[in-house]
Amino acid sequence: MTLEATYAGKTVLPPETRTGGESPTRRALRRLLRKKLAVICLVVIAIFYAAGILAPLIAPYGYNDQNLDLSFQGPSRQHVFGTDRLGRDTLSRNIFAARTTVIVTLATLATGFIALPVLLGLVAGYRRGFVDAAINRSGEILASLPGLPMLLLISATMRPRFNGWLQDIGGWLHWQGLTTSGFSDYFLVFGVLSLFGWVGGMRLIRAQVLTLRRSEYVLAAEASGASTWRVLRRHLLPNLMPLIIVSASSSLGAIAGSEIALTFLGVGVQPPHASFGVLITDGASRIALERHPELLLVPGAIIAALIFAFNLLGDALNDVFTPGAV
Repeated sequence: MTLEATYAGKTVLPPETRTGGESPTRRALRRLLRKKLAVICLVVIAIFYAAGILAPLIAPYGYNDQNLDLSFQGPSRQHVFGTDRLGRDTLSRNIFAARTTVIVTLATLATGFIALPVLLGLVAGYRRGFVDAAINRSGEILASLPGLPMLLLISATMRPRFNGWLQDIGGWLHWQGLTTSGFSDYFLVFGVLSLFGWVGGMRLIRAQVLTLRRSEYVLAAEASGASTWRVLRRHLLPNLMPLIIVSASSSLGAIAGSEIALTFLGVGVQPPHASFGVLITDGASRIALERHPELLLVPGAIIAALIFAFNLLGDALNDVFTPGAV
């Protein structure tokens, strides 16, 4: 199936389909795999996400298995990274914290950093007029608000109401475990991050659509009677994919950092559920710093490596999708 349209008696193809031979995706992947640092970043990210997804299977202990007799034990065979003040295995806590980061980053990326920005940016840039103005004014209002204080305010004020509603509907549907499984924490964190995260991506997509909407193949599609949805889906969206991929890879690090910051400030994922924000808070206590600095160093090193890998991968993807990159 080709992306083509007829204009002035000629068949016109979008730029990404005119080159022939190797597809743009294969060319980009080949360029990416030639970058050793990018491959290392991909491996680090893949290991982290695999550990998070498989956490219940690979963690030696539960994230809240307590044994006060083992409080603040140093590294040993049974506990590779030692234990915390409640005797919980630090390695297991870090693995389950990775699961929290995986859930929040993927959910937030799919909604607030891909779905909403792409949809709203496409519509705003293509339709323009009142629709464009309404979307842009809404984004400007959100962008004018102080980000972190608003995230704190919304998360703190909505949590009791949301938990109450969840308990009511959970009892009605016989899903009483929703409030104890951490679902409400995950939902609130990715909800508030998505609410404020779509504005920047929408502006990037809109600016690119404004450039592409006067291209030959878009004019050809419009002249042939293609619907708005077909033009957006078949002709504009494929040309936006490099921008979306680069933006998404760069955003993952920011999402992970925001989730950890919210949890560290007490309005994100709540104990006893494991999160790197919780682990950093526990490890930053005076007793832990004096006796067992690894309680802070281990989660700090893991999250620093992850965010660094995301940023380097975003730079590498930007290079491979740039015309003339080698």
